[in-house]
Amino acid sequence: MQAEKLRKYRPCPVVLLPDRTWPDKCIRTAPVWCSVDLRDGNQALRQPMNITQKLEMFELLVKIGFKEIEVGFPAASQVEYDFLRLLIEEGRIPDDVTIQVLTQAREPLIRKSFESLRGAKKAVVHLYNSTSTLQREVVFRMSQKEIIALAVQGAEVIREEAARFAGDVRYEYSPESFTGTELDFALEICEAVMAVWQPSPERPVILNLPATVEMSTPNIYADRIEWFIRNLKQRDCALISLHAHNDRGCAVAATELALMAGADRVEGTLFGNGERTGNVDILTVALNLFSQGVDPQLDFSDINKVAEVYKRCTNLPVHPRHPYVGELVYTAFSGSHQDAISKGMEAVTDAAGIWAVPYLPIDPQDVGRTYESIICINSQSGKGGAAYIMDREFGYKLPKKMRPGFGRVVQKETERVGSELPAQAVCAVFEREYLRQQPGGFRLKQFNVRKRHIDDNETASTADIEAIVEIDGREINLRASGNGPLDAFCAALKKDAGLGFDLTSYHEHALTESSSAKAVTYIEVMDKRPNGTDEGWWGAGVDTDIIISSIKALLSAVNRMQAGR
Repeated sequence: MQAEKLRKYRPCPVVLLPDRTWPDKCIRTAPVWCSVDLRDGNQALRQPMNITQKLEMFELLVKIGFKEIEVGFPAASQVEYDFLRLLIEEGRIPDDVTIQVLTQAREPLIRKSFESLRGAKKAVVHLYNSTSTLQREVVFRMSQKEIIALAVQGAEVIREEAARFAGDVRYEYSPESFTGTELDFALEICEAVMAVWQPSPERPVILNLPATVEMSTPNIYADRIEWFIRNLKQRDCALISLHAHNDRGCAVAATELALMAGADRVEGTLFGNGERTGNVDILTVALNLFSQGVDPQLDFSDINKVAEVYKRCTNLPVHPRHPYVGELVYTAFSGSHQDAISKGMEAVTDAAGIWAVPYLPIDPQDVGRTYESIICINSQSGKGGAAYIMDREFGYKLPKKMRPGFGRVVQKETERVGSELPAQAVCAVFEREYLRQQPGGFRLKQFNVRKRHIDDNETASTADIEAIVEIDGREINLRASGNGPLDAFCAALKKDAGLGFDLTSYHEHALTESSSAKAVTYIEVMDKRPNGTDEGWWGAGVDTDIIISSIKALLSAVNRMQAGR
């Protein structure tokens, strides 16, 4: 059965270009961008945009920085005609923005297109007709000569209308389905159109070479572009434009390789909206350049706003894994990823301004996202993720040895609830496990340092303490001496409460920055009983008094040790 299906398909022909140069090139500058959201993107919507939505989208594109915007097919749609008239008559087109209209190579449509442009200061008139072998033979049943004659006739009508037009008109021609057109024929028809329009290096024509249907691997599209550029007689009189569709899911790659092959311009849409599987996603191509240190000449510093307007105007969602924009694209659930990101975020602050964080090709803040969403906690998360949340969101810098135990506690909670834990829930788990009174555990009621004995030799200093702790509803009075208040309290717990443990780790830091800052202390104890484990028990305490926070942390660790026996 599979073999029978496969017999229906043939591989796309390769281009004989053994001395191709594009694989050795890099993209060093941004191309000329042309948004076709209002035309190609709009015609792909179940419910096309109304004028209000079109206007909001147009204003967004201008704000992003597009200098060329294809506003529609005004000869084919009254809404698009009316929208264009509104833009012109209300003076909504900035002086540095050129609007573009699309028209088939049919005289009535061309003349109506110029009518819709009346009063515009400058515009691109985009002429197209189908040139592919399949379209010629199946749809139009026309020869190559007839297809060329159709394009030339359309170019002549445009030249005639442009001569009467008060504004500045530039020309664009697309051999539709360029990827399905014989290369020599695509070149021939483009040069025939150029012969009518007589471009110059100062006023070049736009030759748009669309992958109307993506039919091959991206390298073949790049080969076709390089071949075309090499063989075009008046290369200095043409801007080579790309218009890739995404039928094979490779539109971004095809566009990037074709830019390496020498193309000058890119037509596409935000988020790749377009017919079938969509157009090339300009946002992704632009931010790919940005990630390589190339200024894309488009401003996506508030990516959330772009997505918000796009969704409102098109009624389409943004995939949660969409590159750079998706809700989860800066989020890691895997424990190993979280650990690497956490360490990278700590290290990057010490670097020489170069972004180098594992799993994050760009700094989320550069596109208006925040670090809050980088790590989310679920049952796949590990020690690094939970510790990162506690540090970034709440200021708790958990000691490295404490993280595995906390990670297990959090993982158990995610398994219990069966879903992702937001940051506040992670903090709530920490507070419940380490800061609150454990059932049946010791609770500090009173603590005083009675005396401090300071010796010239600091190691000989001692402290006498007295304290009251409560357990199971009864109070225990504690008194002891030690080489400091914490050591004395440890001694009291061992002597008066009968506990067996060693204090093995101590860490502290300020939790907030102010004169009344709270201190947080982390303490690890080892169970000295014969059946004790080899792993330490960690506790934490928070207080404005560092001594009290350490006493609370010790009781937290002891209580967890007792509960774990």
